[in-house]
Amino acid sequence: MDYIEGSNRDQFLLFPQSLDEYISDDNPVRFIDAFVDNLDLKEHGFKHVVLQETGRPPYHPGVLLKLYVYGYLNRIRSSRRLERESHRNVEVIWLTGKLMPDHKTIANFRRDNREAIREVCRAFTRFCRELDLFGGELVAIDGSKFKAVNNKGRNFTDRRLKRAMKDIEKKIDAYLNELDENDAQEPEEREFTAEELKEKIKALRERMKSYKGVRKQMEETEETQVSLTDPDSRSMPLGGGQKTQVGYNVQVAVDEKNKLIIDHEVTNDVNDLGLLSRMARQAKETLGVEELEVLADMGYYDGQQVKDCLDEGITPYIPKPDTSANKKLGLFTKKDFRYDPELDCYWCPVEQKLTFRFQREEKGRIRLYYATSACSECSIKSKCTRSKTGRRISRWGYEEVMEEMQQRVQLCPEKVKLRKQLAEHPFGTIKHHMNQGHFLMKGLTNVGAEMSLSVLAYNLKRVIKISGVPAMVQALS
Repeated sequence: MDYIEGSNRDQFLLFPQSLDEYISDDNPVRFIDAFVDNLDLKEHGFKHVVLQETGRPPYHPGVLLKLYVYGYLNRIRSSRRLERESHRNVEVIWLTGKLMPDHKTIANFRRDNREAIREVCRAFTRFCRELDLFGGELVAIDGSKFKAVNNKGRNFTDRRLKRAMKDIEKKIDAYLNELDENDAQEPEEREFTAEELKEKIKALRERMKSYKGVRKQMEETEETQVSLTDPDSRSMPLGGGQKTQVGYNVQVAVDEKNKLIIDHEVTNDVNDLGLLSRMARQAKETLGVEELEVLADMGYYDGQQVKDCLDEGITPYIPKPDTSANKKLGLFTKKDFRYDPELDCYWCPVEQKLTFRFQREEKGRIRLYYATSACSECSIKSKCTRSKTGRRISRWGYEEVMEEMQQRVQLCPEKVKLRKQLAEHPFGTIKHHMNQGHFLMKGLTNVGAEMSLSVLAYNLKRVIKISGVPAMVQALS
């Protein structure tokens, strides 16, 4: 038995007569080419669509857009790698018409056409809608943290800044003491010379000066944290709050029918609270429907957000988080108290009436408080509260809306389980399979353009699997 033999490198070969013969009919580059050619690049806001009468001729924006879409579809995001592929990759050579732009030109295109790239992502979403690939009935909304260019050591909170400045002060004092001790030691016994110690002290004082500048910036802007490399990035909790990562919070709305991303947004909010209604409204507008059901996790649990959704014809399903401190203490929780909407009061486990006492604004929301004077004589007070003044129950201004939502969640547990299947699937694919869980650029607008290309590539992969390239090309004509 012999090994499979290859061809002799010196043998003359007869190649196909045209480059087009190398690209099969079901190759994704055929759709990328047709899709970009079908776009109105001027309407989307791309630069250099209209040529100037003088100056050096630019590359057509369509060529560079095709290069980027191909790159993100095939896990090639770096401008230098894209430049390299344009020299050796037959698919890229076919797609660009043998053009080989340098990496600087490629990088500048993405930077200069950020909003236009976002419009291209929306254009493909509209194309998916024309193909009837969206169900338009049930949508899952979720957020995930994507790593920024900024390192953890270049991100400061007020607490971390104070600790760093305190450490520098200790080091400076230690070096000053060592400098004094050097005078009493022989030269061969010294760990550092006087000149070396002075240099170290000088470097530490320079760092202290920069930290003071950061602290002044925080005071002027009233920001809770500052990132030095990428000013828009923020330190965000990961893994249930056990770890942090400096990055961005990416929000997506995913349709149930084919797990396609309807809309997305990159934010630097450290959590998902307050983002539900905005994402749900954008998804509803994109789908063009009158009513919509939305699934989200506990991180979106907010009465005002839920009310805003209902006002827009959007019905949310969000499980209620269990944040009661009394449960850990073995005391009665709010679940053990029954609210009476007719009398606007609560009934405790021993049927004592807690009436409305006062209200106040907390975190921009109205909170109502209910209490009773019967606690002092109650036989089971030790199981209810440790407060000398008795048990008090609080209620948000829109809590009746949240109670109605909990009834929906309990009646439709299968819908709540769907959220993970819908929303976490795209994030897993983009982060791990496509290796795009980190950003290459700095600034909220720039990383937004990067995310639009990632979302476009994800949706493109899904539609190719569902419909196939020939049918997609046919749908464009």
